[in-house]
Amino acid sequence: MDQHFLQSEAWRRFEEGLGKTVFEESGAGWSFMAIREQTPFGKYLYLPYGPTFTDQQSFLEALNALRKLAVAQGAVFVRIEPTGGIDGASLSQLGFRRIKEVNPEHTWVLDLTQSPAEILSGMKQNNRNLYNNYSKKGLSVHNTTDPSKITYLTSLLADVSTHNRFSTHSEGYLRKQMTEAGALLYYVTINEPDQESSVIAAALVYDSGTTRYYAHAAADYEHRKLSAGTVLVAQMIMDAQAKGLTTFDFYGITTSDDSEHPWYGFTKFKRSFGGRLVTYCGTWDLPVKKAQYQVFTQVRAANRRVRALLSR
Repeated sequence: MDQHFLQSEAWRRFEEGLGKTVFEESGAGWSFMAIREQTPFGKYLYLPYGPTFTDQQSFLEALNALRKLAVAQGAVFVRIEPTGGIDGASLSQLGFRRIKEVNPEHTWVLDLTQSPAEILSGMKQNNRNLYNNYSKKGLSVHNTTDPSKITYLTSLLADVSTHNRFSTHSEGYLRKQMTEAGALLYYVTINEPDQESSVIAAALVYDSGTTRYYAHAAADYEHRKLSAGTVLVAQMIMDAQAKGLTTFDFYGITTSDDSEHPWYGFTKFKRSFGGRLVTYCGTWDLPVKKAQYQVFTQVRAANRRVRALLSR
């Protein structure tokens, strides 16, 4: 079974490093990693991009184990995000309720079983040109597992968040992804005359046995004309292919054609490297304690309405 990175042993270590209680169970053709989350209205079990299963029968076996675990833990509900093998109609018949997605329902993936030349030919011409010529512009691409260098990324994220008015994860959170989850930091430096080299783009990637996942990226606004972010992703793709991985997962896009959609820009960027759309089932809740779950959903809806009013 090819499980998502968020169902991996590495991600379990990361969640436990955050102080979470994590449960792992498996059987013939199925497995899951469930994180116990706490709310003012009770506990629930969350399976990010899980469970993993081979067919509908193995899904039912996984669900049976998950129900037993939920009862034993006193959970109000369980929350799952299957990545394939079952559809929404089947989940509804089993008592699940679809909710607003937690992890993205749509992602963009690139086939790395192609040759390097084929991968490059699938990119937009501008991306190919940038990849083939970036060293001539004084750019260098590096990667490291040294957690102390996470500041290369966090400093860039801080600048981007200020410019675009959005919040980012803390330095400690991202550092722990390197120390506990084995995230690999990529970064681009520029060598300018009479100046020390400086970092102008950075990103974290996570490698499973088959897939490289791309996340948490930022680039320096002042050097935007150099398109260091494009150079960075192209090199990460080519390195993943050389490593023998079979898929590059860009992790999260929108299918909306609305140019005002907040994800429109980075979706266009991700698509420019070639690849195809993958759509998952979305996020689904299975109530275990129905009365408490009803209270939970009502309060959640009220909180969203308040946040919407405050953001106007």
